Amino acid sequence: MPARSSEAYVLRTYPYKEGDLIVSFFTRDQGKLRGAAKRARRMKSPFGAALERLSRIRVAYYQRENAELVRIDGAELVESQFALTASYEAGVALDYIAEVSEQLLPPAEPNERFYRLLNAVLADLRASEAARLRGAVWRGATYFTFWAVRLSGFLPELRLSEADRQLARAMSATPVEALGELEWTRATGQDLRRALQKEIESHIERRLVTVPLLEAM
Repeated sequence: MPARSSEAYVLRTYPYKEGDLIVSFFTRDQGKLRGAAKRARRMKSPFGAALERLSRIRVAYYQRENAELVRIDGAELVESQFALTASYEAGVALDYIAEVSEQLLPPAEPNERFYRLLNAVLADLRASEAARLRGAVWRGATYFTFWAVRLSGFLPELRLSEADRQLARAMSATPVEALGELEWTRATGQDLRRALQKEIESHIERRLVTVPLLEAM
């Protein structure tokens, strides 16, 4: 297969050999892939900050037929989430979004709607004023969780309070940025979030690492 260039989000990285990284990334046109980035952990890395969590990049890679890993030849940073890392709450939310995406997305299956979901939620967090960021974190986490379950095809019957049912109906018909008029706090949609997170954990058959951190905030 010839070399490819795709827009992608970095989901997770793992140390590999001496100075290399295994990178899990979600491309717009090819779905989730895993590749080896040589010398990515060295002081003078050719990738710079492009392989940070949830960075949007233009990645160049070569994929051999039947190979488990692609070869990542280059990554150009398109958009970083670095400005959000000054907030602990936003940092945990980014970890949560990356972990859920990594666990739910199947390999090599394009999902344009999931890609647009990441775009919308991350853009909403970046656009939020510092004074309103904590509410935006809960709004974004709830909205992302709802749509991640819905787009993955296993949204259960919602056995929730009427208030949470109304919230779910609003989320299914409203862009995330338009929900900013609501006053979102930790308690907003808490039952809905827990039900959807439980469904995700049941589906992937493991506990999500970042859920306890979210609940402790």
